[in-house]
Amino acid sequence: MSTRPYQICQNCIMDTSDSLITFDERGWCEYCNNYHENIVPHWHTDERGQRELMAQIEKIKEDGKGRDFDCLIGLSGGVDSSYLVYIAKEKFGLRPLLYHVDAGWNSQEAVNNIEKLVDGLGLDLYTEVVNWPEMRDLQLAFFKSGVPHLDTPQDHAFFAGLYNFAAKNNVKYILTGANYSTECVREPLEWHYHASDLRQIRDIHRRFGTRPLKSFPLAGILKFKVFYRFVKGVRVVKPLNNIPYFKEAAMQELVDAYGWQRYPHKHYESRFTRFYEGYWLRQRFGYDKRRAHFSSLILTGQLSRDEALERIAQDPYTPEQVKQDFEYISTKLGIEVAELQAMFDAPKKTYRDYANMMPILDMGAKLLRLLGLQRAVMR
Repeated sequence: MSTRPYQICQNCIMDTSDSLITFDERGWCEYCNNYHENIVPHWHTDERGQRELMAQIEKIKEDGKGRDFDCLIGLSGGVDSSYLVYIAKEKFGLRPLLYHVDAGWNSQEAVNNIEKLVDGLGLDLYTEVVNWPEMRDLQLAFFKSGVPHLDTPQDHAFFAGLYNFAAKNNVKYILTGANYSTECVREPLEWHYHASDLRQIRDIHRRFGTRPLKSFPLAGILKFKVFYRFVKGVRVVKPLNNIPYFKEAAMQELVDAYGWQRYPHKHYESRFTRFYEGYWLRQRFGYDKRRAHFSSLILTGQLSRDEALERIAQDPYTPEQVKQDFEYISTKLGIEVAELQAMFDAPKKTYRDYANMMPILDMGAKLLRLLGLQRAVMR
């Protein structure tokens, strides 16, 4: 947690819980300035953006002729991926294969939403069930490591499984729900380190794990950014960046059309992520990811700053919910509540305390910015 005098942005609600945040003379933070200077000028959701998207859609359809499906979409049950699946099928006429990674932590809402969309849209779903003993071992290793980014094992399984499947099955197009509308303010690295850094995952597992990762989905960043992209020809398309996308309206559309179920907050479709973001990260490290999530909605006109301040002041967990989830997470991981509490009270570490690929990742990020392929602040 930062030791700087406390300061909060006068335009969004990012603050000095990001220890490296900078502010201008107006009191606006770097995330707000980055949004207006680097994202808005290149982000088109009008006719221009939709023309660009439709050209991509037609290419996907043409390349998919003769195949059972023409693209792959990872479906978590959250709003972004759910809405993407809906518009891909119903509004663009694509034939996606839906891909879901079951890492053992799905909430009831996520299971319901996946089932409703698969049945309602008549699409095929491929589910990869992660080997639970391996998943449990890697997650426990991250708990023992003391780092903030406890969701890395789950995040890595999601994207590595998706990319590995695409490459293995010669799928040329992956559609993703990543978008500027709800994600233009990126979470600082000290809050949430790169889940694609396989060097760090292996180092933490080597030090604290006990079981070989024989079947766990793995793919280093160079593999999926370079080999899969330029050798296997896998392309990533982000349709939500080319259309007007408003979170509340999208959720209501899904509720009305398919009986989709809302959940309390972004990423809370995973029971583990709800506990990690809603309690562990906030109380142990002082990092509240809702600040980035709400700030994105402020910048894109979907939430007022006053409402965001009211919501961020509310604790997402009641004491009873904390107790229940402590017991649930402990039982699921096969440890005692006291052992989980000891990990919570242990010395804090960061990604810098373990082997990592930050020099290479920094170079890659600079190159992407030069090419205009990355516009969000990421430190």
